Amino acid sequence: MKAIELTKYGAPEFLQMNEVEKPSPKDNEILIKIHATSVSSGDARMRRADPFIIRLIFGFKRPRKHILGVVVAGEIEAIGNLVSNYNIGDQVFGSSGMNFGAHAEYVAVSEDAVLALKPSIMTYEEAAAIPFGATASMHFLRIANIQQGQKVLIYGASGALGTLAVQLAKNYGAVVTAVCSSSNVELMKSLGADKVIDYTKEDFSKNGKKYDVIFDTVGKSSLRIALRSLNKGGYLLLASAGIGTMIGGSIKSMFISKKIVSGVIKETIADMNFFKQEIEKGKLKAVIDRIYTLKQIVEAHTYVDQGHKKGNVVIAINHNH
Repeated sequence: MKAIELTKYGAPEFLQMNEVEKPSPKDNEILIKIHATSVSSGDARMRRADPFIIRLIFGFKRPRKHILGVVVAGEIEAIGNLVSNYNIGDQVFGSSGMNFGAHAEYVAVSEDAVLALKPSIMTYEEAAAIPFGATASMHFLRIANIQQGQKVLIYGASGALGTLAVQLAKNYGAVVTAVCSSSNVELMKSLGADKVIDYTKEDFSKNGKKYDVIFDTVGKSSLRIALRSLNKGGYLLLASAGIGTMIGGSIKSMFISKKIVSGVIKETIADMNFFKQEIEKGKLKAVIDRIYTLKQIVEAHTYVDQGHKKGNVVIAINHNH
């Protein structure tokens, strides 16, 4: 099968398309024929080994698992002898987790992997635009115990996390302010944001408004400035915090009446099933900026590195060679 292997950490050019052995599912595994996957900011950070701790956990010169990618949208082609949750032919979407391996034509994952049946109303490409942003957004919004009528500000609202955070927060009944650049204002309105702040024209921290939850999905706002705009007892959610900010934030949280939340997200099968239901009710939609082929993985990573994508960058995998 064709797969993208990372030869060493660093530039997009270190990703190569190679012919590798197609995996065989073990007794408790399913083999997924991948039709679409995605390249997220998380994939780009993994490729660059940024932060450095990635090298300590996953391998020093390059990851021990050479094939990156965690988002899966595809069809089950084979199942192990002990698998009871799935059948051959099931269409699924979700995450391969720390198993990686999704930037390939096939991946074998445990039947307990974070997957759900693909919503029938979505294409594989659309389904691949959901798992990364939705699971991360849901994880943080749940910690903040988001309630109807609360004022929620989403910073970096036009990215993979932001576009889903806006929709999920609205579904919880929150009053959502989205912060993005001029070119994304209409997109934010179409996703249901109550107010949109164009950061090129206005600084949200200087308009005197306070929020119950501030969700920084891109790691660009300063802790001090964001905390100023937070109500007492409010939550500052940091989805892309570096190690220093994580440590500083947790220490600061002990001494103030506001909570600073960062850290590793927890993905669950229950969440994936919830997203499937919300999609089928028309309450969650995919936002796709560009679709590349597996051959164009270097271009896809180069584009993600620029930091201006709207929603998701999807990789469509064509099996007709």
